[in-house]
Amino acid sequence: MKPIKINEVQEKLDRFVNKKVYVHVETTNGAYASHFNDKAYNVGAYVRNANVTFSQAKIVGDGKVFRAGLKMEMGWIYAEGLTDWIIEDEAKLLLAGHDREGRLMVALQISETPFHY
Repeated sequence: MKPIKINEVQEKLDRFVNKKVYVHVETTNGAYASHFNDKAYNVGAYVRNANVTFSQAKIVGDGKVFRAGLKMEMGWIYAEGLTDWIIEDEAKLLLAGHDREGRLMVALQISETPFHY
């Protein structure tokens, strides 16, 4: 993965607008939290292969940390805390946010084909 550059990622996001796509969204502090602090809670959310169509896609940020949103007819999907990105298999856009130790904290992935389990 490489650090997010807004213009490059926005161009990739725009390629998916008004198409039926599969979205993967994941947030987690993983098992990390309770390993280091027995009073901490493990939290996370996971959605895999949600089939959606969005009319607008936008990425914004301060140059270090970013937020990407997908506007659908009845709402939004967004991920905040994104830091890195890559195109996988020449077609899947993978956005991720990693903490200072490189651990995954958030992911937003978009593809015209389902993600493999």
